[in-house]
Amino acid sequence: MPDRHPVVAVLGTGTMGFAMAKNIAGAGMKLRAWNRNRDLAAPLADDGAVLCDSPAEACNGADVVLTILANEKVVAAVIDQARDGLGDGAVWLQSCTVSPSGSRRLADKASALDVSFVEAPLLGTKEPAVAGTLTVLAASAQPEARGSVQPVLDAVGSRTVWLDEVGQPSSLKLAYNAWVLTTVEGIAESLTLAKALGVDPALVVDVIHGSALNSTYVQTKGPNMINDDLDSPSFPLAAAAKDAALITDAARSVGLRLGIAEIVRERLELATENGLGSADVAATYRVPRTVAAG
Repeated sequence: MPDRHPVVAVLGTGTMGFAMAKNIAGAGMKLRAWNRNRDLAAPLADDGAVLCDSPAEACNGADVVLTILANEKVVAAVIDQARDGLGDGAVWLQSCTVSPSGSRRLADKASALDVSFVEAPLLGTKEPAVAGTLTVLAASAQPEARGSVQPVLDAVGSRTVWLDEVGQPSSLKLAYNAWVLTTVEGIAESLTLAKALGVDPALVVDVIHGSALNSTYVQTKGPNMINDDLDSPSFPLAAAAKDAALITDAARSVGLRLGIAEIVRERLELATENGLGSADVAATYRVPRTVAAG
């Protein structure tokens, strides 16, 4: 790639994509943006973005194509729509959380489209996306693609972890998210138990503070649960439920049954059924845990 800022097409400007697009533009790269709901992309015009009416239009002249969409099926459909805009030498930077096998399927699609493919799932939610401090897990079968996407990775994250093979970043992302979702459900259960036993749930958060088990996550999600401040998501519950399904399905595919992850999946699916999908993942706390007396 020439010694210049790459032209970047961002396909998907939801919570994460919008924040990443702003940081890409802020780093001096030319930005082309598409979103199914154009209104969500419109504010990026103030950052110099060219707003496009189709994925193919957005990819026209782009050196790097970033997909940050809902799931593998949507990613595959959108990149098919982008086909006519993908130029010679374009690199597809795929950041949607998918299964390891799903990432390999997308890599095969990239090969069929004759574009380089970089798998790049993200560790972090809305706040680090806005701050440009995401951790990116990355892999590519095309070594030259690393240099092509590095300016983009530097703009959206503070750390990039390169792995050896496509599929490994998604595997690591699912293992990481298994811990995140276990932590959220664990906080919810501890607070629920304390309240049911007649103890102020805030004391749970207080005694964790300063202990070896303390974390910023506990100190953020715990008070949000207690104060019912759960309707402005940093990580939407529906997305968490999707990830929980990916985690348990991936485990089953290699002969594992993860007890905690299976329960967390059930809890998140129940929360989604109760209309909490657009709330923060911590809204699992709202779902009742009472049982009938036996």
